[in-house]
Amino acid sequence: MKWSKASHIGLVRKTNEDNSLVCEDLQLLAVADGMGGHQAGEVASRVALDTVSAYVTQNSGDIAANPGAVLQKALAEANQKIYRQARQESGYHGMGTTITAAILLPGKAYLAHVGDSRAYLIHGGEIRLVTDDHSLVNELVKNGGITVDEASRHPQRNVLTRAVGSSAGVDVDLYEEATVRGDILLLCTDGLSNLLSPGEIRDIVTGVASLEEGTARLVELALAGGGADNITVILCMIE
Repeated sequence: MKWSKASHIGLVRKTNEDNSLVCEDLQLLAVADGMGGHQAGEVASRVALDTVSAYVTQNSGDIAANPGAVLQKALAEANQKIYRQARQESGYHGMGTTITAAILLPGKAYLAHVGDSRAYLIHGGEIRLVTDDHSLVNELVKNGGITVDEASRHPQRNVLTRAVGSSAGVDVDLYEEATVRGDILLLCTDGLSNLLSPGEIRDIVTGVASLEEGTARLVELALAGGGADNITVILCMIE
């Protein structure tokens, strides 16, 4: 697979609590956006992706038969590890993380998702949001309480309704997407998606000469938009 990833601390935060993962051998991609402060967020996102990578590696023989189940169990394992660490070490109390992960198989992308990081699929020049944000503002939008535009400026836009490690168990959303050669799967944290619209993301990704130029340009525009949060993005072209 062809891929590129980029991450930036942004212009406001003092630490980068985002982490990302690309494992070509497993066709595994993931982003995570930690929370908790005092380095706890960075620890949570790193532990989460290390755990997901290790679990998928150890259970790679099960991927062909049920990739969704492998991802679901990997995120459940990450949840348990972070939850235990948060309870055992006072400095990590309350830490958690988002995770959006994907395994690519011929003609299909399988995704697992918790939180408000996102996966987009670009196909035939059009972009589609695959995942559903587990956030307070998304619930308000779905209930008709606020508009999508209002959600982007809402003072509680960073409040999550679901996160990995915040409780003893976690509900994981699973997705199965058909793919064809030339499609682009994009995973990102909210430091990107809060500042660039789907249309802006599409125009950049489809208008550049390489995936590396695409990730660099996406980060550049998010910084130009204020860079209020950490910014992480992975672009992967289906071959």
